[in-house]
Amino acid sequence: MANFARHTLVHIAPDAWATMIGNEEATILRDWAAQGRPAIVRRALCDDADAVPIGVPLPPALGKRRIGLRCPPEAIIRTAPPPLLQDAAIAAPKSWQVTIATLLLADPEVRCFGGLAWQHLTGLGYLQESSDIDLVLKCPDAATADARAATLAGIDADAPMRIDAELVAPDGAAVQWREWLSGAPEILAKRHDWARLIDHTAVFA
Repeated sequence: MANFARHTLVHIAPDAWATMIGNEEATILRDWAAQGRPAIVRRALCDDADAVPIGVPLPPALGKRRIGLRCPPEAIIRTAPPPLLQDAAIAAPKSWQVTIATLLLADPEVRCFGGLAWQHLTGLGYLQESSDIDLVLKCPDAATADARAATLAGIDADAPMRIDAELVAPDGAAVQWREWLSGAPEILAKRHDWARLIDHTAVFA
């Protein structure tokens, strides 16, 4: 199975959905497939074998849960990274727009996942008053991660929503910006195939 970066979106051949859908999710996922909506790669489990582990996150109106599926690799038509924040911004609440503009000034290439991304991708209502904005910022080195975490802290102080951002190293390891900013000697890092505590200095080594 190919290795996918965290938050990778997968578009699946229409006729392949039927082989993955169980009776419980049939009605919801038939409509999802008919609309051409993507799934997202999830962390693999022991029983995923040679399939690509994917998930379909449902909005609150449909139960706000993630349906886990196993996709044959040959059924994947294409993959895509999470959407750019500048593209998804149109789906965000009006109260978020000033903060989003500030985030884009700091990093025009920032991407988003979570509720905002799925609201943008599907047109369904994912965002609620308590929703965070979930971001992905690529960082080539520790100095860049330091600078971007400090910038996020300044923006977060005046934001109407909580900013939940991942700083991503060149090898794909992602750390939460608040944890990185804390300077803790060990920090939780996540990749597509593992999540573990590692030495702070090793994240961008």
